[in-house]
Amino acid sequence: MTLELPDDLLTPEAVRDPDAAAAVLRAHDPVHWSPAHRAWLVTRFDDVVAAFRNPALSSDRVRPVMQRRTQPADATHRVLGLISEWMVVTDPPAHTRLRRLAGAAFKQQQIAAMEDRIQALVDELVDAFLADDGTDLVAGVAYPLPAIVIAEMLGAPPRDRDRFREWSDELALVAFGAGGDARPDRHERALRGLEEMAGYFRELVAHRRHDPGGDMLSAMISDGTEQDGLSDDELVGMCALLLFAGHETTTNAIANAVRLLTADPALRDRVRDDPALVNPAVEEALRLVGPIKVLVRWVVEDHELRGHTIRQGERVYLLLCGANRDPERFADPDTVDLARERATHIAFGRGIHACIGAQLARIETRIAVGTLLRRLPGLRVEGDPEYLPTIASRAQTSLPVTHDGVPAGTTR
Repeated sequence: MTLELPDDLLTPEAVRDPDAAAAVLRAHDPVHWSPAHRAWLVTRFDDVVAAFRNPALSSDRVRPVMQRRTQPADATHRVLGLISEWMVVTDPPAHTRLRRLAGAAFKQQQIAAMEDRIQALVDELVDAFLADDGTDLVAGVAYPLPAIVIAEMLGAPPRDRDRFREWSDELALVAFGAGGDARPDRHERALRGLEEMAGYFRELVAHRRHDPGGDMLSAMISDGTEQDGLSDDELVGMCALLLFAGHETTTNAIANAVRLLTADPALRDRVRDDPALVNPAVEEALRLVGPIKVLVRWVVEDHELRGHTIRQGERVYLLLCGANRDPERFADPDTVDLARERATHIAFGRGIHACIGAQLARIETRIAVGTLLRRLPGLRVEGDPEYLPTIASRAQTSLPVTHDGVPAGTTR
C-alpha cells in the first residue's frame, strides 16, 4: 500500500494540525514536491537552517511573481508592488543597507528598557478584560497589545491605534497565502488598506523630519548619511513592515502559547508559580506552536538537495513547524521541556533574514503570558482551536477562555 503524503497545506486537516502533516513529510519525504503549491516542501531542521544560508534561495520572492502576472494593472499586482519593497523580501546589497539602518533604530529604542511600559499595557488590557467579563483573549489582550506597542514605538498618536490594527488585518488577507475560502475581494481590501496606510505614514514621516522625537521613526530618519539614509518611500515601507510583522507575529505567539501551556493544568500552575519558568515556557511554545509555519524562498540557481534537483524559478517552502519538531535535533520533540537548551529553535528564522523584532516579540509574549497565568488563576481554553486558512501563519481566530477569578488581595 502506497503512503499518501500530505501534499496541500491548506486542507482543513493541515490547517488544524500542520505539525502532523509536517511530521509525515519529514519522516517519509523531507524534500517533497507539492503540485498543490507548485513548491518544494522542506521539513528537516538541518535542511531548513542550511537553506537560510544558501545563496541559491532568494528572499526576493515577490518581484518574480509580479513578472509572471498577465494583469499588471489589477489590485493584486499593485499590492505586490508595494510589498516588494519591504526589507524582508529583498536580498543583499539592498537588504544589508535596510537592515543596518533599521537595526540601528531598534538598538536606539533600547527594547529591553521597554519592559516596564509593556507590563503596564498588559495590566491595563487585563484590567479591562476582567472588568468587561471578557472571554476572548485574542480580542482582549493578544490582538491589541502589539498594535499599541508598535504605534508607540513609531511615535504615532494613541488615537490612531485602532487604525493600525485594521491595516494589519487587511495586509494579512494576502501576505500569508490565504486558502480558497478567503474573501474574494481580499486584494482590493488590502490595496485600500495599504494605500491608506502609506498616506498616513508619509504624513508621519514628514512630521518627524520636521519635528523629530525619541521614537523609532525619528531614529531611522536620523541614521545614515544624506547619501545612504532612508528615502521617504523606504521609511513608509519600513513602517508598514514593522506594523504588520510586529502585530501579526506577536498576536499569534501570545495566543498559541496560552493554548499550549493551559492544556496541561500541572504545567500551567508550575509556570504560574515560578516566574523563572515563564521564559523557557515561552521558548518551548515558540518552538512547538510558533506564529509562523512556513517561510518562502525563490530559487535563483539550480542545486541538489537530498537527491532532488531544485531548479531556478521554482519555490521552496521552509516548514518551520516541521524543523522545530525534528527528532534528529530535539529529544522528545513533541513535549514541553522547560529545561531544554534555549533558543536552539528557529521560530524567528536564522541568518541575515532572522526576525529583526524577535527580542520585542519575546518580551511582549513573556510579559503577556506570565501576567495572564498569574492574574487569571485556573485559566482554561474552551473548545477546539480555529485557525485562519493560511500557508504561512498559525493564527487563531479567537481564544475563548474561562478562569477562577483574581485571587484575594491580588491586583497584579
